[in-house]
This record gives sequence, structure tokens and C-alpha cells, in this order.
Amino acid sequence: MNVTGLPPYDPQNIFARILRGEIPCKKVHEDEFALAFHDINPLTPTHVLVIPKGPYVSAADFHASASDAEISGLWRAVGLVAKRLGLEASGYRILSNMGPDAGQEVPHFHVHIFGGRPVGRMVPKA
Repeated sequence: MNVTGLPPYDPQNIFARILRGEIPCKKVHEDEFALAFHDINPLTPTHVLVIPKGPYVSAADFHASASDAEISGLWRAVGLVAKRLGLEASGYRILSNMGPDAGQEVPHFHVHIFGGRPVGRMVPKA
């Protein structure tokens, strides 16, 4: 079920196809709730995407519609992946884009993990 006002989930989006095994990925972690894989166009030395296995368009959709186990499972996966990649000592950024103004490219809720170098300001001043 989708949050009112959001576009419907597209089961042909690239992340849905990755989850079904139709498109390969360089997997970092997988469990019953989440899949984490390296971004094919990394913006930092370490750039991993963590996606829930359910059909959620945005954070609002995910947090309103997913089970408590799915929500905690996704966020546990984010922390586990960052630790596994050795990012905790130097630091890392997690980011999720929602909608066109934020630059969301794939309409499947996902979290970016950026690390391996300083990432600068959170949002540049206009």
C-alpha cells in the first residue's frame, strides 16, 4: 500500500529488477529485509545503496506501510554495512533523496552510504 499523493510503485524500476535477480549487482549485504550493493556510478570511494525488499516509493511510504521488522531491518542493515566497510572510524554520510526536487532517480526508497573521504557540507548554500 502506498501513501496517498505519491505515484504508484513501478515494479519495473531498476531496483525491483535487481531484487528479482534480473540485473546483477555487486552485493555487500543481503538479508530478509534489505539488499545493499555498490553504486554503479560512485560519488565517493565508498558509495553503497541499501534498499528495502518491499515495494516502497519513498521514506514516507516505507515508514507508513512497512512492518516494524522491515523498518528496523533496513536501518540495522545500514549500520552493519557501514561497520563492515570500515567507515565508522573516519565517518560516513547516509542520505535518501525523495522526489524530483531532491534528485531521486529511482522510485524505490533507498539509502546511500557515502564514505572514504570527507564529503563536505550537507547542502551547499544557494
